[in-house]
Amino acid sequence: MQEITLRSPAFDDHAEIPKEYSHEAGDVSPPLRWSGVPDEAVELVLTCEDPDAPVGTFVHWLLAGIPPETEGMEAGDPPTEAVPGRSDYGGLGYGGPHPPPGDRPHRYVFRLMALSEPSGLTAGLSAGDLDEAIEDKVMTTGTLVGVHGR
Repeated sequence: MQEITLRSPAFDDHAEIPKEYSHEAGDVSPPLRWSGVPDEAVELVLTCEDPDAPVGTFVHWLLAGIPPETEGMEAGDPPTEAVPGRSDYGGLGYGGPHPPPGDRPHRYVFRLMALSEPSGLTAGLSAGDLDEAIEDKVMTTGTLVGVHGR
């Protein structure tokens, strides 16, 4: 099946994420747009992870329950129906990039997944909850990678 096209009007794939979407600027999620969601999809799930974090992959955003007809979101404004998960900062919702000072810029991988069945996830979900809930339900995905350094 064809991949979802995931992009941001704020930055290009593999380009710098503007500071206004970082942790130090207040954790405002970047605007996102997507296309190519299969008609059969019943739910979308969005994640953002930093695979370059010194402690291993760091979860910056988990968002489940996105209606499949949604085509994007504005900065800091996820769909009202969406279910926020817990980032590795400990809070609900988006936690922006914040690599250690002096590290080379880290990669932030935004991944949108179309599900064939509802995830059943509720607010406060963890990455483990998400992995378990979507196993064998992912129809197709799209990725967007941003980089950020301090």
